[in-house]
Amino acid sequence: MESLDTTILNTAVPTISSALGVAPLSMKAVLASYTLSLAVFIPISGWMADRFGTRRVFSSAIGLFTLGSFLCGVSGNIHLLVACRILQGCGGAMMVPVGRLTLVRTFAKSDLLRTMSFVSIPALVAPMLGPIAGGLIVAYLHWRFIFFLNIPIGLAGLILVYLHLPDYREEKTHPLDVVGLILFGSGIALLSYVLEIFGEHALSSREMSGLLALSLMLLAGYGVHARSLPFPLLQLKLFRIRTFRAAVSGSFFTRLGIGGVPFLLPLLYQVGLGFTPIQSGLLVMPQAIAAMSMKAIMPRLLRRIGYRGVLISNTLILGVLLMVFATIGLRTPVWAIVLQAFLYGAFTSLQYTSMNTLVYADIGEIDASSASSIASTMQQMSISFGVATAGMATAFFIPSTHSNPVEMIHGIHKALIALGVLTIASTIVFRSLKSRDGDDVSQHKVMHPGG
Repeated sequence: MESLDTTILNTAVPTISSALGVAPLSMKAVLASYTLSLAVFIPISGWMADRFGTRRVFSSAIGLFTLGSFLCGVSGNIHLLVACRILQGCGGAMMVPVGRLTLVRTFAKSDLLRTMSFVSIPALVAPMLGPIAGGLIVAYLHWRFIFFLNIPIGLAGLILVYLHLPDYREEKTHPLDVVGLILFGSGIALLSYVLEIFGEHALSSREMSGLLALSLMLLAGYGVHARSLPFPLLQLKLFRIRTFRAAVSGSFFTRLGIGGVPFLLPLLYQVGLGFTPIQSGLLVMPQAIAAMSMKAIMPRLLRRIGYRGVLISNTLILGVLLMVFATIGLRTPVWAIVLQAFLYGAFTSLQYTSMNTLVYADIGEIDASSASSIASTMQQMSISFGVATAGMATAFFIPSTHSNPVEMIHGIHKALIALGVLTIASTIVFRSLKSRDGDDVSQHKVMHPGG
């Protein structure tokens, strides 16, 4: 629901801006407000789940997101729409980390890979369906249906949560680190804001540098503050664990390269090759099909090759595939584009599930909520960084906003090659892993009677 909402909204930005009577550039606030809200509230998701229980927090998250969606749909101006997107972000911030935490506490580590590879399919499918759904809604319905679409999904989710979701909570919880929340939340929010407006001319370079320096100072202040507390907002000591450090930092650096693909490919297909938004969406559909097909063989690959071998080789393959995308031009047959999309979807699915499950390989139950919060926060930041990196690369290779399709294709090709090189370089992070790391997660153990 969360991923689908974001991708559909991206497709409909020109239509919504026209309906509300604002410039398309002003719609950046609608997108940025959601990201900022996520960045602020994700860090407290683990504490909330421990204090109030996973079922109550998860259902509240769905309820807030659904309510925010309804209010977005009835908004009559951009200022109200931004406020309602912030409410959506409050709910969205709790969904992913609390959902992961529930899985970690429900299933044994030996079953975690199979479980996460299965439940990650909707998150992979939604970004593929989003552009198509957005194009259809804009073409045949009113733009408000983009937000109303979440209401029946949210109501169904609430029913399923109360029927099936386990309720885990800690009997004793430590006090909330309010000072840490202010330092870390404001630092992350400010950094997210800088990334969102990077490349625009709304602020001067001096103002941008000042905001960036301030955000880094706030985050550094949190680092100093966290060392002085036994129970800080986020347990940074978890980075001492090799598997956790490699999974979280590896995920961050890998997404710098591949995180910008959802931004670049529609640009290549629509502006460069002249496809419609619906045709462009259909060209990325094979990625979703590949993600689902990868689910069956993923555990077998990790058992045989191990996390270290899979993550190093898979990251190299993804980097090469990005460079292969740079060969797509006006004469490229559609079947070749579809094949490349299928391969990219399969290896991306393997990459994300491997990194997400390795996070918990050596994490004890007492640190599971903090690990989930840190992983989700870093993932959200990496998405922002990935899009910003793609935007910078594209702006560098395509200086003019009025470039013709041939120049656009050539510039995007160079950007894809640069991101491919960056992705290959990120394999350095995974080299710190050892061959047996993650075996507790990848080795599925079958319990025999009496054994």
